[in-house]
Amino acid sequence: MIAIVPARCGSKGLPGKNIKNLHGKPMIAYTIEEALKSSYIDEVIISTDCEEIEKIALKYGAKSLFLRPKELASDTAIAIDNYIYTVDRLNEEFAYNIKSFVVLQPTSPLRKTIDIDGAVQIFNDKNADSVISYTEEHHPIEWHKYITEDGKFENIFEEKLQNRQEIKPSYYPNGAIFVFKHEMIKQKRYYTDKSYSYIMPRDRSMDVDTMEDFKYIEFLLGENCE
Repeated sequence: MIAIVPARCGSKGLPGKNIKNLHGKPMIAYTIEEALKSSYIDEVIISTDCEEIEKIALKYGAKSLFLRPKELASDTAIAIDNYIYTVDRLNEEFAYNIKSFVVLQPTSPLRKTIDIDGAVQIFNDKNADSVISYTEEHHPIEWHKYITEDGKFENIFEEKLQNRQEIKPSYYPNGAIFVFKHEMIKQKRYYTDKSYSYIMPRDRSMDVDTMEDFKYIEFLLGENCE
């Protein structure tokens, strides 16, 4: 099985975040290194439109056979289109025979090999179409509201007064791990009735989108090094 690490040049929230120095090495290195230790992953393929990112990824053990087209790396590009393009091209031009694959975003540097292997194990055991990493929501989603322009509350869910202990826990996708069947992705779907979750702990579920996220992960890694 291959792992695709998607890392485009552009990032408005935190420019250059994929290769930003994080405790002595580029952030993308954490994902590549953990993937290479996986019991299930044979190759880590970098998917990027940027030669600098490609060079750094190769240094840490990833493989690159082509750069991503610019139209699949824009702010409006849809991730699933890039997965289809990457796998189809590997199969058709480079004699791969990819029937399933893993996607590991470099913005989840706290994800460990145990998480990758755990998700792939579920995928194999369940003969799943997809397995996606989720983490438990800290606050009940029933508490969420829309806020109007003049600051008033607008219900998302039907209002119902309950103690927190009575509310069923909910979970959200943390962006760390995706395991997909190629034939499902070709249909431009992430979920079917044969999709399953891999539950990750909150302390490994941080996704870097802003400088605040990056600084918090920097702090967490520093704490773990002490």
